[in-house]
Amino acid sequence: MLRVLSIFGTRPEAIKMAPVVRELARHPDQIASVICVTAQHRQMLDQVLDWFRIVPDIDLDLMEENQTLAGLTANAMLRLTAVLEDVRPDVVLVQGDTTTAMIAALASFYQQVPVGHVEAGLRTRDRYRPFPEEINRHLIGVLATFHFAPTMTAVDALRAEGVAAESIYLTGNPVIDALQWTVQQPYPLDLGFPLDDEHKLILVTAHRRESFGLAFECICQALVEIVRRNPGVRLVYPVHLNPNVQAPVRRILAGQDRIHLLSPMDYAPFAHLMARSYLVLTDSGGIQEEAPALGKPVLVLRQVTERPEAVETGTVKLVGTDREVIVREAERLLHDPVAYARMATAVSPYGDGHAAGRIVQVLLDLPG
Repeated sequence: MLRVLSIFGTRPEAIKMAPVVRELARHPDQIASVICVTAQHRQMLDQVLDWFRIVPDIDLDLMEENQTLAGLTANAMLRLTAVLEDVRPDVVLVQGDTTTAMIAALASFYQQVPVGHVEAGLRTRDRYRPFPEEINRHLIGVLATFHFAPTMTAVDALRAEGVAAESIYLTGNPVIDALQWTVQQPYPLDLGFPLDDEHKLILVTAHRRESFGLAFECICQALVEIVRRNPGVRLVYPVHLNPNVQAPVRRILAGQDRIHLLSPMDYAPFAHLMARSYLVLTDSGGIQEEAPALGKPVLVLRQVTERPEAVETGTVKLVGTDREVIVREAERLLHDPVAYARMATAVSPYGDGHAAGRIVQVLLDLPG
């Protein structure tokens, strides 16, 4: 029997690993599935586990107040090494580009355990954008044995770096599996204000550390201007808890008419809110994948993206952090139905909702 240890620690990892974990559980005669969470993000992780009804076998509860990357890295290495020595897995699965994923891959390498990397091959080729995720992805790419690439762009990136073709698998992204399942579930969306048909709903998420400071203030000023100039718009912004986000958002956006600042949202209501939205402005990576699958145009508040296939297919557009550019591109989608339809109907490049099945099938096909 194949012993598979899935390691993750943040909300985005949990969302994308949930379909994989559920698929592993469908093969109890062939796979012994063990789930370890680091809880790098405690509260945000727990609500995803609850939604997908996942109960970890091991919970390291690593989150500390004001933790540094160095402190988290050192602590995670020691604790995950102990887990690997105890579980003795045949394969370790990690997802994406977090510190948890990078350290789990490195600790597994030290134990000579093969690593499967879910969402392999994403690249911006700018080591500090996003930070530290870009270097984490590169490191995991060097350490992994199985590379589960979400798109052909990711496959090509891995091949260009010398990864053996036989170790790369084009699977699609399990975030689409998770999203499709979630929006099919009935959910009473109560935000404390009416979601009416008279206003076009703009959903905003912005929290990237490379934008902290003046760039983030420009984003906030652009949001105010969009709403002020367009009476038929309502803007909803679940605000990240980081003080570098909270301070400018509260100072510039609080109290503005038709701008609703919310606490960070659980995954399920956020997915349903995204499905109700007209347009999404974000610097998040995962939302660049999710929103197009729901037919929602995305303006990306970053200079570069590790998801260039979305730009190429026309489902997202990079607008950076310049106030005038953000306002101009948002208004173009608000008032030009042809431009809006072009983005809303473009085919999402991130898969068909069956990525988890393909990933687990690779494991099932491994020689005895």
